Amino acid sequence: MDRFICIHGHFYQPPRENAWLEAVELQDSAYPYHDWNERITAECYATMATSRLLDEQGRIRDITNNYARISFNFGPSLLAWLERHASLVYGAILEADQASRRRFSGHGAAIAQAYNHMIMPLANRRDKETQVVWGIRDFERRFQRPPEGMWLPETAVDLETLEVLADHGIGFTILSPRQAKRVRRLKDGQWQDVGGGKVDPSRPYLARLPSGKSIALFFYDDPISRAVAFEGLLSDGERFAHRLMDGFDDARREPQLVNIATDGESYGHHHYKGNMALAFALYAIESRQLARLTIYGEYLELYPPQREIELFEKTSWSCVHGVDRWWRDCGCNSGRRPGYHQAWRTPLREAFDWLRDSLAPAYEEKMKALGFNAWEVRNDYVAVILDREPAAVDAFLAERTLRTLSADDQIVAIQLLELQRHAMLMFTSCGWFFDDISGLETIQVIQFAGRALQLAKAAFGDGIEPRFMQLLEKAPSNLREHKDGRRIYEKFIKPAMVDLTTVGAHYAMRSLFKEYPQRSAVYCYTVDQGFFRSLAVGRAKLAMGRVEIASTITRRSAFLCFGAIHWGDHNISCCISPCPDPSQLAEEFVGRVFDVFRRAEFPTALLMLEKNIGTSTFSLRHLFRDEQRRILQIVLESNLSNAEAAYRQVYDENAPLLLFLKDLMVPAPRALAAAAEYLLNAAIRHAFEGPIFDLTAIRQLLDAATMHGVTLDASFLEMPIRRRMEQIAEDFRRAPTDLAALRQLEDAAGLLPDFAFEVNLRTVQNIFFQIRKEIYPQMKKKAGRRDRKARQWMAVFQDVGKKIGMRTE
Repeated sequence: MDRFICIHGHFYQPPRENAWLEAVELQDSAYPYHDWNERITAECYATMATSRLLDEQGRIRDITNNYARISFNFGPSLLAWLERHASLVYGAILEADQASRRRFSGHGAAIAQAYNHMIMPLANRRDKETQVVWGIRDFERRFQRPPEGMWLPETAVDLETLEVLADHGIGFTILSPRQAKRVRRLKDGQWQDVGGGKVDPSRPYLARLPSGKSIALFFYDDPISRAVAFEGLLSDGERFAHRLMDGFDDARREPQLVNIATDGESYGHHHYKGNMALAFALYAIESRQLARLTIYGEYLELYPPQREIELFEKTSWSCVHGVDRWWRDCGCNSGRRPGYHQAWRTPLREAFDWLRDSLAPAYEEKMKALGFNAWEVRNDYVAVILDREPAAVDAFLAERTLRTLSADDQIVAIQLLELQRHAMLMFTSCGWFFDDISGLETIQVIQFAGRALQLAKAAFGDGIEPRFMQLLEKAPSNLREHKDGRRIYEKFIKPAMVDLTTVGAHYAMRSLFKEYPQRSAVYCYTVDQGFFRSLAVGRAKLAMGRVEIASTITRRSAFLCFGAIHWGDHNISCCISPCPDPSQLAEEFVGRVFDVFRRAEFPTALLMLEKNIGTSTFSLRHLFRDEQRRILQIVLESNLSNAEAAYRQVYDENAPLLLFLKDLMVPAPRALAAAAEYLLNAAIRHAFEGPIFDLTAIRQLLDAATMHGVTLDASFLEMPIRRRMEQIAEDFRRAPTDLAALRQLEDAAGLLPDFAFEVNLRTVQNIFFQIRKEIYPQMKKKAGRRDRKARQWMAVFQDVGKKIGMRTE
C-alpha cells in the first residue's frame, strides 16, 4: 500500500501553576472543575485515551486508545501535571507510545516539545539550547527512549533553532506549508518557488543547515488541518475519513503521505466528541484498507527525503506576519474583544528581554564562584525539576561543582537555578497570544517574571525591579482600570508574592479550622510544629504556635511564631513574626493570652498578640485561594443552612397552592416558585452527595420537581450525580460478581432519564467495558450451565448496559 495517513496532535496547556506555590489554584471559570487543566483533561486528554466506537444503534461496542494510532506531542509541563493529578490518563499516554512502537515498526507515536512553549526564533541561542535539552530529557525520563522528532511551539522556526535540534540528535520537525520557500531535488535539481503554501505536503524534505548538518521536515496538509480545527469536520467521523482520503492524488504512482496537524484539544475540548470522530475515521481507514496509518518516524525510515527545501526565516503556523504575534501589534489576535489593540506586546517583550539579559551576567558570576559551569548546569537542571528528592538534589549539586558546598551555598545555587527557570517560563508564548495585557495568560507570565525578580533580590540585592517596572509602564492596557503593565504588576503580581512568612500566616489561619499533624505540607513547603495550642469560645477561636517553614524547592527555611483569632464569620486576624529562639513564645505569655481569651476579652487578646508578636497584617483575604474558598464554605455553611430552612418553610407551607396554580395554568408568584426551585435542586444534590444512596428519597424528590415544573440545574447537579454513579460503579468493579452491587448500579442508571441533561458516564462506561471483557465471558459460561445466580447476573448486566449505552455482546 503506497498511501499513508499520519494525524498529529499537539497537546499543550500553558503552565498555570502559581509561581510561588508550584500548584494550579482554583479557577472559577473552569466550573464545575477545579481548574482548566482538570476540565480539559476530562473533556479531551482522558477521552482520547478511552474513545468510543459505536454500533448501528448508537451503543458503545468498543473503547480504544487513540494516542496509539496517531502522532502526538505533549507539553512537558502538562505531562508533569497529568502525572500528579490524572495518573490513569498519564499512564494511558505512556502505554500508547509503547503500543505504537509495536504497530509502527519500532517507532513511537510520541515526539518531544521545546520545553515551555517559548517562541524559539525570538529566543537567544542559550535559551534555545536549554529549551531543547530540557524537552529531550523530560521526554526520555517519561517515555524511556530518545525522541525522534520535536514539536516547535507554534511551529515557529529559524535556522538557528534547526541547528540546535540537529545538534541534539532530533531527526525531524513539522511545519506549516506557508513556511516553505523553495524546493529542489537532492541531485542536480533546480530550485522551484513554493512560497504561499504551494509546497507538496505528501513527502518529507531535507533542510541543509549552515553547519553542514541537516534535518528532515514535514509540512502538514493545511486545508484538511484547518477543516479539523475550524470548520466542523469532527462533527462526523465518516466525513472526516473521506476528507482524509481526498488528500491523495489519484494520478500519482509514487508513495504519498496525507498528514495533518492541529492542537490536540480539537479532539474533545474545542469540538465535543471530536475524539470519537477521530476514532471512527481511524477505524474506517484501517478496516476498509483505504490507506496505511503511520507516524513520521516510520515514514521517514521507509521513504527518506528526495528533495531539499529552504524556509522563510522566523515564521510560524498561527501568525501570517511571521512571528510578530509574539512581539508586536501585527493585527493577529483571538478576536474575543474587537477593537482592542496589542500595542502592549513590544514593551512587554522588551521588558522581559531586558530582565533576562540583566540577570544573566550576575547569575554566571555567582555560579562560577560556587564552582559551577553556569550554563551547563542550567541545561542539566531539568533533572532536579523531574526529581526534587533531597538526596537526588544533593547528588546533582555535588556532581557539578568544583567546590564543597555548605548548606547555605546549596540554597544559593538552587535559588539561582530557579531564577533561570522562571526567566524562561516568563517567555511562554501564551502571554502574547491574546487580546490584552490584563488577560490571565499574560498575568501568568508576568508572575513568572515577578518570581525571577524576587529570587534575584535574594541573590543580588535590590536594584533590578524599579527599572523593570519602568519598562512595564510602557505597555498600555485596553482597559482604563488596568492602565498599563506597571499597574497590573502592582495590582496582581505584588499581592500574589509569597515568602516564608506568608506561608506561615496561611498555616496559622488554616489551623483555626483544621488540626495539622506534627509535620505537614503546604503546597511546596513543609511545616514542622515546635509548639501549638488552640482554644474555642463559642464561635470564636484562638491558635498560637511556633513552626519551622521550609521550601522544598529552594530549601530556605525560617522559624516563625504566630497568634491567630477567628472572631466568627469571615473575620480572622493573624500576627506572625520571625522566632529563632523558642523562648520568644514563652509559656507564661501564652497562658496569659489564653486566660484573657477564655474570659471572651477578644480585643484584649489581639492587643497582647500584636504587642508581643507583631501587628495583625494578615486576614482571610491573604489565604491561598483554595484554602480561602474552603474556609468560606465552612463559614457559609451555617448561613446556608438557615437560608435553606427558610426556603423549606416557604415551600412546605405553599406546595399545595403551587400545585393548584399549576393545574389552573396560573403563573406562580416569583418568590414561591424560586423557593421550590432552590429547595428541590438543593435536596436532590444533597441526596446524591449523602453517605447513603437512598433511591426512594431521590425518586420522591424528582417526582416533586416534575409536579411543580421545576427546572433541574445541570451545572449544579451533573457533577454530584456523576460522582455518585462513579462510586457505585467502582463498588461494582471491586466485587464484579456481586449481584447486589450490580443491582445498585442498575437502580442508579434507571434515574438518568429523569434528568433533562446529559450526565457524563465515561468512567462508569470504562468500568463496565472492563468487566464486560474480563468477567462477562465467565458469567456467560456459568449461565450456560444453568447457574441461576449467573443467569440473574447476566440479565441485570445486560439491562445496565442498555441504560448506560453499552453493548454487552
